[in-house]
Amino acid sequence: MSEHGPRVGVLGSYGGYNLGDEAILASILSDLRARRPDAEVLVLSRDLEHTAKEHPGVTVAPWEGVSRDRTADVLSRLDLLVVGGGGILYDTEARRYLRVVRTAQEQRVPVFTYAIGAGPLTEDLDCAMARDVLGAATEVTVRDDESKVALEEAGVTAQVTVTADPALLLQPEEFDAGVLHDSLPPGRRVVGMSVREPGRAAQHLAADEYHQLLAHVADFVVHRLDASVLFVPMERSDIRHSHAVLSRMTAAEQCRVLHGQYRPGQILDLMRHLDLAVGMRLHFLIFAALSGVPLLALPYAGKVFDFAQRIGAPVPLGVVREAAGPLIAQVDRLWDERPQRQEEVAARVAGMRQRATETGRRLSAQLDRIAPLPERQPVVSA
Repeated sequence: MSEHGPRVGVLGSYGGYNLGDEAILASILSDLRARRPDAEVLVLSRDLEHTAKEHPGVTVAPWEGVSRDRTADVLSRLDLLVVGGGGILYDTEARRYLRVVRTAQEQRVPVFTYAIGAGPLTEDLDCAMARDVLGAATEVTVRDDESKVALEEAGVTAQVTVTADPALLLQPEEFDAGVLHDSLPPGRRVVGMSVREPGRAAQHLAADEYHQLLAHVADFVVHRLDASVLFVPMERSDIRHSHAVLSRMTAAEQCRVLHGQYRPGQILDLMRHLDLAVGMRLHFLIFAALSGVPLLALPYAGKVFDFAQRIGAPVPLGVVREAAGPLIAQVDRLWDERPQRQEEVAARVAGMRQRATETGRRLSAQLDRIAPLPERQPVVSA
């Protein structure tokens, strides 16, 4: 252990690929520094240059495409490995992260899972590794009930504590509102929309069908609310799917896709310029909720459904089975009910933020056992 404090590794889907994951990392690091300013932090990243630039003060190391011996050498120097947060434990992806975690445990490094997301978990190898690796962790925390159930159904018998997504603690950074004034038609309301790609985390999405569905919703928003629609990409692939929705609209001239490089805190600050949010991406919805923006979640996966339920937001069937008519009716009702919904959501979000701080408190307690903070020296009067 370093004489200056505990050496803490953080493993997740970090490196600038997704703004939600970067929001999680920023929140974890901020909370950790506030509780243990003496800690030395190593982030295991998929893009070392990006992580070093966006999070000064941390050491970075690769984990993808790296030999087991090299990984073991890096991990052996840690006093604790923090895994998560974010939705990293799902079929075929879970094994990649859990191999790294197992290597840390082989080096006798304690492991703490930080409000991770789990599921779907059905593949035998992923389930077996989850049982083995999480069973040996010092503590397992997950961000929602769905993740706890997914781990239990995979056979994990370790105690699992539900807290909340770390990104709920993110602080805003100034967003240049001039970007909106320059790109959106003047004098109209602004409705934010978030889409995502089909893939392993969204296996039931049919791109053509949901593109057409959301085009109908966006057209309704333009005409019913006298609004412009701003598509907010949370990762690069979202740009292509945003344009695919635009191409199916009749009122595409009233819509724009946000372009440029932004930090998570800037996107959080952007939300205060929106009048309504309709979206698929979990952290787009979290940012909207934090900013008091009325929101309609489009749950392509259980984690989005779970979040919407926890904050009391309306929950349609989603973008898999929903028809345009009922979904448009949900948007219309949300607009009419937004004052009372804002008050309810604000109260529930405050409770979730409190639960999010519980993860950091538990991590701090683990670090205190490993490396207690030095006692302050008494002040001697002259």
